Amino acid sequence: MPTISEKRATFRRLHESGFFIIPNAWDAGSAVRLTGLGFRAIASTSAGAAWAAGKEDGQMSRDEVLAHLGALVDATPLPVNADFENGFADAPPDVAANVAMAVATGVAGLSIEDWSGSAMYETSLAVDRIAAARAAIDAIDPAVMLIGRNENFRVKDMPVRDSIARAIAYADAGADCLFVPFLLDPGAVAELVAAVAPKPVNVVVHDYDESTRALADLGVRRCSVGASLAGRAWASFEEAATALRRAEA
Repeated sequence: MPTISEKRATFRRLHESGFFIIPNAWDAGSAVRLTGLGFRAIASTSAGAAWAAGKEDGQMSRDEVLAHLGALVDATPLPVNADFENGFADAPPDVAANVAMAVATGVAGLSIEDWSGSAMYETSLAVDRIAAARAAIDAIDPAVMLIGRNENFRVKDMPVRDSIARAIAYADAGADCLFVPFLLDPGAVAELVAAVAPKPVNVVVHDYDESTRALADLGVRRCSVGASLAGRAWASFEEAATALRRAEA
């Protein structure tokens, strides 16, 4: 099993050039299966983890998520990128404290969102939160990657230019990688890539076809899948269980 330092170094190298897919695991078992399929890194998913715990997205506590991240790290030799939601706090000092706890689980990277759970943070506060997360990481291990995430889909008709402006601000505040989940128009994706270059961009995909590879041609460095793998697994489970239930009737 590689050391935590080796995993973090590997993860950084993956972001330096080329293109890779980082599928989202929701428990230790899915992490092991994804490892066996040959992926080079995995990410967690807040929704997938919550569903596995019998909860809805956003209902897991900070300590539950920290335990979950530790379980993923222990389950695989691959680097793990944490979906750390909004850092489980609003104020930058509290975000920093929680990020330090996440780093201690052994993750190779973590994302911080600009959505409080009910509203999008004002840009200045969102930037301060990214800067606080960066400082917390640097105090422990600067090799850990920070992903700045704009929750554009939470705000109806949020202009692309506003999402890109936030991504630029997060990059300037210390984010190593930028992520705007539902910015999918090829022109907008290319604009985002150019705006934050040379820092890498993550795009989430839900269709597992040639369109994913096409993102590499736009300069996207990595693609994650959010909760879609977990959703497909649960859909298959429910279909099979429903057939089983009908057999009882």
